[in-house]
Amino acid sequence: MALIPPAAPTLAASSARLSMLPPIVRVRIASRRRSVFLANLSSPLRSVEAVDWVEATSSFFEQDTRPIMLFDGVCNLCNGGVKFVRDNDRQRRIRFEALQSDAGKNLLQRSGRSPDDISSVVLVEKNRSYIKSEAVLKIMEYIDLPFPQLAFFLQFVPLFIRDFVYENIADNRYAVFGRSESCEI
Repeated sequence: MALIPPAAPTLAASSARLSMLPPIVRVRIASRRRSVFLANLSSPLRSVEAVDWVEATSSFFEQDTRPIMLFDGVCNLCNGGVKFVRDNDRQRRIRFEALQSDAGKNLLQRSGRSPDDISSVVLVEKNRSYIKSEAVLKIMEYIDLPFPQLAFFLQFVPLFIRDFVYENIADNRYAVFGRSESCEI
């Protein structure tokens, strides 16, 4: 009995199988010094109704294209950081939203993060999001002098070192700086 190899799938059969897959696009652009996470263009199907978080949160950027800084609203360090940014952002180039708010949770999901993840500051722009030390550097670029220049020099510190320092501070922020009962902003 001779073995006959199965016929190669036709182009029509291949496209039919591909059309059944959910349209998910996750893009990560990596350069030598900086990683940028672009917003998900659609979310994977988790139930009967899939939510496109970019579409669901597009209203945040329709009238006002300024980026949104997401922060832990009950963290004293984070509230101090927001106050610092507000004091040094005379042109009001950044908006603020607590991670614990409904809008904050939706923007977290737009950024590809869990809605309950309050472990990092997140800067959400219309087409991309930054987390951890990348978010801090990007925020520094938006505020007044000399912070954009400082951000330029800090970008040469390797990302794994910047994120290591960031994560150590973030993991101990409640123990060192305390927490408040509610968001002060």
